[in-house]
Amino acid sequence: MLRLTFLGTSASIPTVERSLPAISLRGKEHYLWDCGEGAQRQMMRYRVGFGSIKAIFISHLHLDHFLGIYGLIETLRLSSSSVQQLKIFAPKRFEELLINKWDFLEVQEIKPGLLLKDSEASISAFRVVHSKESFGFIYAEHEKIKFHEAKAHGLGLRGAMFKEIQEKGHVKIGGKKILLEDVSWKKPGLKVVYSGDCVSCKSTINAAKGADLLIHEATFGSGFEKEAIERNHSTAKQAAQLAKEAGAKKLILTHLSGRYKDAKSLLDEAQKIFPNTSIAEDGLNIELR
Repeated sequence: MLRLTFLGTSASIPTVERSLPAISLRGKEHYLWDCGEGAQRQMMRYRVGFGSIKAIFISHLHLDHFLGIYGLIETLRLSSSSVQQLKIFAPKRFEELLINKWDFLEVQEIKPGLLLKDSEASISAFRVVHSKESFGFIYAEHEKIKFHEAKAHGLGLRGAMFKEIQEKGHVKIGGKKILLEDVSWKKPGLKVVYSGDCVSCKSTINAAKGADLLIHEATFGSGFEKEAIERNHSTAKQAAQLAKEAGAKKLILTHLSGRYKDAKSLLDEAQKIFPNTSIAEDGLNIELR
């Protein structure tokens, strides 16, 4: 299971209802996509343990997307004598912005492609059109082996044999060789894509092909399309068109301008094009299986 918690959903400036961009992803490991100002307080508020975070991924170097890192780092340093290693993946020059070089931090410059791989999933980056060095991210679970249980049991597989056949690719039962592919099938892993800040662009469409969930910025409504283009942002309508073209299963809109006290107008324009659209609110939890 993958659990996502939206810690901040505002664009550029926090509001009373919305904090600045940050998304928690918790599978077997715990990661953050962006870390806006106040992110650690939002983690406390929504019971997202910041001590377990293994890596933070910063989409671009605008302050609203990374300013919260400093407070989080200091809290981690002060709260434990043995802080676990924390990786920060960020665009070039981020390391120059760190006041101190703490031993428990490892900073890696983001380049397109694979960034990190754990036992359950991988996280990759792709370029988007916004500021000079801006990226979106893909969380992709590895394929999972599933058994045709009736067939496997019928051939005599029991207990530890299931682990053995996955490790070796075969087992012998009564002198007969049973192959893994004879009793199993592969289930595609979950795919979640985050656009970061960007205009609607081909790279995001390609990254989001067949995604179980696309998280896309929607800073503006259609009435501000010119302003969106000038500022390299997207409208809710453009995000919906992109989700439809990519064949994504679900779209969640985030990074909303503070001018939208009620985001219903953004939701309405998106749902006309892509019905399975939701608006992110601070504290929203999504569980994917």
